[in-house]
Amino acid sequence: MKRQPIEYSSHKKITAVEFVDLLKRSTLDQRRPVKDPVRIQKMLDYGSILVTAWSRDTLVGVSRALSDFSFCCYLSDLAVDKACQGQGIGKRLIEETRTAAGGPSTTTLLLSAPTALSFYQGIKMPQADNCFLYRRAR
Repeated sequence: MKRQPIEYSSHKKITAVEFVDLLKRSTLDQRRPVKDPVRIQKMLDYGSILVTAWSRDTLVGVSRALSDFSFCCYLSDLAVDKACQGQGIGKRLIEETRTAAGGPSTTTLLLSAPTALSFYQGIKMPQADNCFLYRRAR
């Protein structure tokens, strides 16, 4: 995709179809329930924070998070269209999400896909070694 100015918004809603389309263009669809539209819709309906990145009228990035807006934020989905990666969109989506979640007084946590570790290390996001989790059954 030709480089265009990117507009960020924490107010624009997106449809499940738009979300799935972006997940596919980012490869995050391999780890999300894109064939379950009801579940995808719930993900959009019940998330606390949705930050979107737009190149004109095309959705090119999404950050979806759960937060109490005062102490903690779980950044569940960070997706950027493969054609637009390398432009700082992912880093900016994280910054916008942190701001929406309460800024520096709020801890922001995410679980990286194995293929994305180098991205988070490259933007110098602090890495924790004390995380524990129960994985989804499906």
